[in-house]
Amino acid sequence: MSIDVKVPVLPESVTDATVATWYKKPGDFVKRDENLVDLETDKVVLEVPAPVDGILESIAVESGEVVEANQVLGVVKEGEIPAEKAEASVAPKASTAPAKEATAPAANNQHNTDTGSAGPAARKMMQESNIDASQVTGTGRGGRITKPDVQSVANTPMEERVPMSRLRQKIADRMVEAQSTAAMLTSFNEVDLKAVMDIRKKYKDEFINKHGIKLGLMSFFVKAATEALKQFPVINASVEGTDVVYHKQQNIGIAVATERGLVVPVLKNTNAMGLADIDAGIRDFAVAGNAGKLTMDDLTGGTFTITNGGSFGSLMSTPILNMPQSAILGMHTIKDRPVVVNGDIVVRPMMYLALTYDHRIIDGKDAVLFLVAIKEMLEDPARMLLNL
Repeated sequence: MSIDVKVPVLPESVTDATVATWYKKPGDFVKRDENLVDLETDKVVLEVPAPVDGILESIAVESGEVVEANQVLGVVKEGEIPAEKAEASVAPKASTAPAKEATAPAANNQHNTDTGSAGPAARKMMQESNIDASQVTGTGRGGRITKPDVQSVANTPMEERVPMSRLRQKIADRMVEAQSTAAMLTSFNEVDLKAVMDIRKKYKDEFINKHGIKLGLMSFFVKAATEALKQFPVINASVEGTDVVYHKQQNIGIAVATERGLVVPVLKNTNAMGLADIDAGIRDFAVAGNAGKLTMDDLTGGTFTITNGGSFGSLMSTPILNMPQSAILGMHTIKDRPVVVNGDIVVRPMMYLALTYDHRIIDGKDAVLFLVAIKEMLEDPARMLLNL
């Protein structure tokens, strides 16, 4: 009995998907629930499993083609898998997508670095083209470098054109939308993180022993942002047409860099979360993001975003709004700097903070006071944690 393998029901707001990678080819044995093909949407990668044990009879849609919900991707002929094939069928298979043509000659294990092994015409061309003999694989008699060998290197394309992934296209669209829609303005401040660092150092072992996770820096920022959003609800609002929508729950997105691009999974109702819950949530998002396992629910519903360019060494930047949200907090690298505390010059771990906000609904006063509130809570975290 032959059974169609179909595109699953796509998440809300997603109209189509792109066939990314086939893990089986026609004639291969497949096991029920084994992943056959990945589909890439604007936000997540969907795995399409085999419906039954059997043989992949045919593939209807090749990698790179766009498909819609319930469209047939291929056909599996149901049947028992021979014992000797059962184990092999679960081994990773190479993609059936056509391989890209190489843009440079394959390297030989023994490069000919002796220019004397090149003919006169080949030597002249290497000199004119500034090509070293070690870059050329000789195909002439005894490995001699010929003029066509040099030409093949000299004519190697110096660029490669690759289509944007669905995720990268979506990121590009959202960045342009933010720039062209919102009246973006950025305010800056700096925060002394000594108190936070002291807490993390003092309780790191107890925290890991009790909660099974490292006490991170981001969780303090999420808690501070949550409290500040409660104090300044307009920062937690968004614009819909001519209306301002005030969100009653603090859902904070955490920008995560993955191999596929930047994604922003959302911690829901952070007001009800402790530091351990936040740290565990961020860890799970990072793991799922790198494995391509984030769901649409993970990526939707955010009301405010935090991005940490400091993890890559950024000293200062102006983050772009994550539409339709009205504000985003940018963290940056921590640097020991001399500051004045109670009249004395001391060295403290300092971080620049940036708040980009939509000036259509957020006044400068509220934005600045919001940023100051975060600064004060981080510089005296005991008050924040004690809800004072």
